[in-house]
Amino acid sequence: MSRQFVVFMAIAVTLGAIAVPIPLQNESIVYRIPVTGEIELGLAPYIQRTVQEAAEVGAAALILDIDTPGGRVDAAETISDALTDSEVPVYALVNRRAYSAGALIALSTSRIYMRPGSVIGAATPVDGTGTKAPEKIVSAMRSQMRALAESHGLEPEVAAAMVDEDIEIDGIVEKGKLLTLTTEEAVAIGYAEEIEDLDALLRELGQESARVVTPDLNWAERLVRFFSSSLVSPFLLSLGFLGLLAEIRTPSFGLAGAVGITCLALFFGSNMIVGLAGLEDVLIVGAGLVLLGIEAFIVPGFGLFGVAGIVAILTGLYMSLLGNIPTMPDFTRAAWVLTTSALLLICSAWVLVRTLPSSSRLAESGIFLLARTASAIGYESAEVRSDLVGKSGTAITDLRPAGTALIGDERIDVVSESEWISAGTPVRVLSAEGYRHIVRSIAEQQEVEEA
Repeated sequence: MSRQFVVFMAIAVTLGAIAVPIPLQNESIVYRIPVTGEIELGLAPYIQRTVQEAAEVGAAALILDIDTPGGRVDAAETISDALTDSEVPVYALVNRRAYSAGALIALSTSRIYMRPGSVIGAATPVDGTGTKAPEKIVSAMRSQMRALAESHGLEPEVAAAMVDEDIEIDGIVEKGKLLTLTTEEAVAIGYAEEIEDLDALLRELGQESARVVTPDLNWAERLVRFFSSSLVSPFLLSLGFLGLLAEIRTPSFGLAGAVGITCLALFFGSNMIVGLAGLEDVLIVGAGLVLLGIEAFIVPGFGLFGVAGIVAILTGLYMSLLGNIPTMPDFTRAAWVLTTSALLLICSAWVLVRTLPSSSRLAESGIFLLARTASAIGYESAEVRSDLVGKSGTAITDLRPAGTALIGDERIDVVSESEWISAGTPVRVLSAEGYRHIVRSIAEQQEVEEA
């Protein structure tokens, strides 16, 4: 183990220790997690890490500061699981709005507090056009909301009515209307308590002197969000496959292959961390690459293996962009990423083929085939049989003008100088140019010499 590696590990451990707040003696710590804006998959790892960190430092409480219009249901489910399993008491502070997935997250906490003028509810899953999601997704969301309410001693039908407009509750919501509760309404039915702000909530919890910690995204979470974004993913995919294609043209593994594998690893790794891709998606893409390899190196031509490989790769990539509970925006995003990746790959490959071979350094490297392969610069299509020149033999087949002749004891592929030489005609080799052995009938040659 090198000294530099030991120093690097020591620095990393030290920085990691500094990043986690260490409570002083008799000091209380409360973690605050902002849940603002749209809930997306990149938020889930951040909350999971913060919940674990709060437990490790012995935090007194964990407060979710919620102001969200909703977002991805699968991301909210992942967050809900982390909150439900938390060893630290978790409280929700609805700071203006907790719609849709935000309501699911709020119900995952031990108690809900709402600032005056806030709202919670309207949790029906919808697609990007506002259309209600299929019943399968709605049913799953409805059951989960009901189960969370039951686990915290709340009326489950109220939670279900936030998802399903067909549920009617006397004095609360009519049939055909989706339930959304204001602060006063939520307090009236025992679903929440009204609180002025975060400081008031800390006093309510008996933590007015606690140190409030709001963790930032760490570098890994920022990178995951960056690499899994709709703008970066197409570049990773196109560079990944472009690198693999370039590697096929090289005699040994090199930079192109390393770049390709790295880009694909970043794509699948980031998507797996945020919950979009699964191992099965990676296996499907891998199977597609294997099928293409069989088509390219084992089976001649382009047929079943090639088509199956392309279909498998596209299917695996598309699935790796959808997540567990995809809605219409997810399908649109997946189509956008794949289409953009394909266009980038085609354009990049065209540019490489058109421009890079003109580079003398790349041409000499052998990565690209030179435009000229003349014998003057060392290229030969086959061994030149100059020893055959002047020898005589017999045409075994008709030469029309190509055919076969027996020269000495060898069967040689030959081409007649004239248009036609019948089988059995004595011939003589005039010249040898790689695979081309030019012959003339001996009788014709004698006539030429006599003339």
